[in-house]
Amino acid sequence: MKSASAKLANIDFFEPASFSFEDLYIGKSASIHRTILGKDIQDFSDVSGDTNPIHIDEEFAKNTPFGGCIAHGMFSASLISAVIGTKLFGPGCIYMSQTLRFLAPVRVGETVYVMCKIKETFPEKSRVLLDTKCYVKDTVVIDGEALIKITK
Repeated sequence: MKSASAKLANIDFFEPASFSFEDLYIGKSASIHRTILGKDIQDFSDVSGDTNPIHIDEEFAKNTPFGGCIAHGMFSASLISAVIGTKLFGPGCIYMSQTLRFLAPVRVGETVYVMCKIKETFPEKSRVLLDTKCYVKDTVVIDGEALIKITK
């Protein structure tokens, strides 16, 4: 297994973040970006078992309201986990819950920018509430919140 600092596809993972709870504050944020490739969509379909033709069959997808294939919403949403586990908190954090609202499609060739920002802290339980957003250019494509437990 590769270390968390490996370069995977076209997403850069720097050395994992490492913070104690006392270092965290409201407004602290981290982000990543990834350009979505056709291979990413096919690989996600294979791994997840989500073979909905709107994602992988251009002939089918062109007759939908989207007019073509779109990336799995959960693929873009999974990038939130990358920010949490490698940029904002690093090893040892525990993803407790996540809400997601899918607001716009993501297509092959588009770059998804993922931003996670601390919205609230709960020191007595070593937890933080994050505002999580995914953008394509200036459009919010996914909006949500995540609850994270810090174990250090």
